[in-house]
Amino acid sequence: MGKKKKNAGGRHGLQVVTLCISTTMVLVLLGMVVFTILTAHSLSTYFKENLTLSVWLRDNVTQQERTATFNQLRKCPYVHQITYISKEQAQKENYAEMGMSESEEEAFLDGNPYPESFEIRLKADYANSDSVLLIKEQLLANPKVSEVFYQENLMDQMNANLCKISLVLLVLAVLLTVVSFSLISNSVRLSIYARRFIIHTMKLVGASWSFIRWPFLKRAVGVGIVAALLANILLGAGIYALYIVDARIMDIITWVELTITGVSVLLFGIIITALCAYLAVNKFLRMSAGELYKI
Repeated sequence: MGKKKKNAGGRHGLQVVTLCISTTMVLVLLGMVVFTILTAHSLSTYFKENLTLSVWLRDNVTQQERTATFNQLRKCPYVHQITYISKEQAQKENYAEMGMSESEEEAFLDGNPYPESFEIRLKADYANSDSVLLIKEQLLANPKVSEVFYQENLMDQMNANLCKISLVLLVLAVLLTVVSFSLISNSVRLSIYARRFIIHTMKLVGASWSFIRWPFLKRAVGVGIVAALLANILLGAGIYALYIVDARIMDIITWVELTITGVSVLLFGIIITALCAYLAVNKFLRMSAGELYKI
């Protein structure tokens, strides 16, 4: 008799471990989707704020006028960062892009066709064609400004691609949520299936449905919490591996995204396992003894 109880306990323990592992894998996938959606917004902001406007100044602008213009532009609501580019710096940067040697550069030092300029990095909310056109008109209205340049095609293409990526991620999140619920539901149902006759016996002796249901819900929530913690550890290890490969990834990933992802995984683990256990136990509670033998 003791041996049978020991075997039954071993099988039950194995079922719990299997349920925990399968739930962990599903929560890792859900966590990856949540993390990707959150970082997609940060990545979009990062790319948009790295788009620049080149504001060329007129040749007759004095140092005092240049400083005043710089301070004026820095206070504009659409400016994320502004950098002054001198004539000499502009010349060297362009010669470097063309691959010219030092001797070739020296041959051109007498004549510098490049003007002084400001490079303006826009805030993400203003990095779209309509806003940039208005900003360009406003900048050109300044008598100290001669020209304003920006990569219009790149900006439009980037915004279009970001919209497509966001839509794909949203669809993927919905589909994966449905699939995840189905997988966890099947795992929970299988773990409860082995104890369906215990449920029926408790029902026969007069136990209420809530009394029968409570131990299964408590065990399912416990499995969900453990699985969520394991999933968060795996996700954290993956993010740390990305950081080791390229530390610049932290320019995109913030503690806000990491916290929301971790909390979301924990809530998914608790809610989905508890809901699946609730539905599975109710299913067996509604069945008669004959129906339990047939399934």
